Amino acid sequence: MIFETVVVGPLMVNCYVLGCLKSREGVVIDPGDDSDRILSVVSRHGLKVVAVINTHGHFDHTGGNRRIVTECGAGLLIHELDAPMLARAVDTAAMFGLSAENSPPPTGFLTDGEDVSFGEHRLRVLHTPGHTPGGCSLFLEGKVFTGDTLFADAVGRTDFTGGSAAALGKSIREKLLVLPDDTVVYPGHGPSTTIGGERKHNPYLSSLGAI
Repeated sequence: MIFETVVVGPLMVNCYVLGCLKSREGVVIDPGDDSDRILSVVSRHGLKVVAVINTHGHFDHTGGNRRIVTECGAGLLIHELDAPMLARAVDTAAMFGLSAENSPPPTGFLTDGEDVSFGEHRLRVLHTPGHTPGGCSLFLEGKVFTGDTLFADAVGRTDFTGGSAAALGKSIREKLLVLPDDTVVYPGHGPSTTIGGERKHNPYLSSLGAI
C-alpha cells in the first residue's frame, strides 16, 4: 500500500495520503493546508483520489479540502455532526489569529462501522466523539488514524465547543483500546505510537475513565 504523511499548516497537522498499488485509487485524510505539497504526493504516485476524509471538522484539518476535492474530482466525507463546521473555517481560524479557507459541503457522511474503499483496501469508520461530536477514527490493516482523539502520551482537548471528556473517555475505551496492542496509531498531530503503548503509558487515560 502507498502511505505517506505530509505535515501541513501552522498547527502541524498530519495529513495522510493512502493508495492502492494495484488500482492506484487513493484517499487523502485531513488535508489541512499546503495543498501543493499534498497534490505533489498524489501526482508522484499517480493516484486517483476517490475521497478526501476529514476525521473531524476543525479548520486545521479541513483547510485544504476545497482545492484537493476540486483538482482531484474526489468526494468529501466527514461525520454528519461535524459537517456544519466546514463552512465556518475562516471565522474559527481568525479566532486563533490564523487564516483558513471554508470547505465545500460533504458529498457523503462517515458512519460508524461502515467502510471507505479505495482499490483493494477498506478503511473501517469508528465514530470516536469527545474532541468534537462527530470525531472519527479510521482502522486499516493494523493501523488506526485517530485524528485528534488519541495522541502519543496525550488525548484530544475537550474544552472546545461540543467537546466532552466523558465522551472522549468512552470512545477511547470502547473503540480504540479494544484494538490489538500492536495496532499502530497515526494521530492528527505528532508522532505515531501503538495502542499497547498508550494503554501502558498514556497518563490521561485513567482520569478519562478509559482504563
